[in-house]
Amino acid sequence: MSISAENTTHESIAAAHEAAGHQLPAPTPEEQAQLDQLYKDFDAENLIPLWTEIGDLMPMVPTPKAIPHVWRWNDLYPLAARAGDLVPVGRGGERRAIALANPGLAGTPYATPTLWAAIQYLGAHETAPEHRHSQNAFRFVVEGEGVWTVVNGDPVAMRRGDFLLTPGWNFHGHHNDTDQPMAWIDGLDIPFVHYADAGFFEFGTERVTDEATPDISRSERLWAHPGLRPLSGLQDTVNSPIAAYRWEHTDAALREQLLLEDEGHPATVSQGHAAIRYTNPTTGGDVMPTIRAEFHRLRAGASTEPLHEVGSSVWQVFEGTGTVILNGETKQLAKGDLFVVPSWQEWSLTAETEFDLFRFSDAPIFERLNFNRSYTEGRK
Repeated sequence: MSISAENTTHESIAAAHEAAGHQLPAPTPEEQAQLDQLYKDFDAENLIPLWTEIGDLMPMVPTPKAIPHVWRWNDLYPLAARAGDLVPVGRGGERRAIALANPGLAGTPYATPTLWAAIQYLGAHETAPEHRHSQNAFRFVVEGEGVWTVVNGDPVAMRRGDFLLTPGWNFHGHHNDTDQPMAWIDGLDIPFVHYADAGFFEFGTERVTDEATPDISRSERLWAHPGLRPLSGLQDTVNSPIAAYRWEHTDAALREQLLLEDEGHPATVSQGHAAIRYTNPTTGGDVMPTIRAEFHRLRAGASTEPLHEVGSSVWQVFEGTGTVILNGETKQLAKGDLFVVPSWQEWSLTAETEFDLFRFSDAPIFERLNFNRSYTEGRK
């Protein structure tokens, strides 16, 4: 659904009415005294009239407090490594995860009002103990390998380019089986669950329930075969049953889209822009009910159209260099950099080299509630 990005405000409309001679008459002294008493009585009863708040509560277009922002991987990783030397992993803090705190959200550890993103760092031979929570979570690996995440007892290898799921209320822990540390990004719907007062948390085992290190998880062996569904799993599931979406499949899908474009066949989102969405094979929908995940590849020189969208997203550069324009401001991007696009803030991408980016968003929430809107100038 599309809607204009018009910046009209309640205040500008009121000013226009006033300029046209539609100003309401000033209250008499007696009426003013009655109004003053009325507002005092509202306060005494914990009441707030809509007419004093409508500009904030019902703006003409979304006016998010979150702001566009870029975090540099070359700054994040050294800080995570320092935390690895100083901060233990274990009961209490549970994870050595460092959240991206949006500068517009008053010190909260949130990338957007609905999305949480963090860099998580696990040292050599460390184990992050098991726990579970209502919040849906995933991991995306921009570099490294050697860690297994164990989800409901199923050990899942984590490698560069892999997208790994930990749906809500699944027990999960991580163990590093190597002599080298590893870092990745976590994405969760923590802010959404927090504001909705819907969160539960439970501790699990001190280590992980299975310390095996298989190349492929049991969930992949059962579910990750293109176009094939086991007859033992015909019931649709809320979350995808696939624990890991492997880089080799993502890479191949993007590469073939661009090759088909070269051959003159319709396959890409726009010229030079290949993209995929990770899906739940039981429904064809998103991998989790509150989070959408995608991967985008732009040829060198390709650009996307400027776009406004209701809902927010977080992106990470997987490979290559390029720029993002966020509300008119151009930011240079390189491998590992993360940036956030708040609701209704215009964004567009341009690739300098072949440009690979991972993206996650809260789109399933807004689509299910029919609040989703988008706008590109010149399109209806």
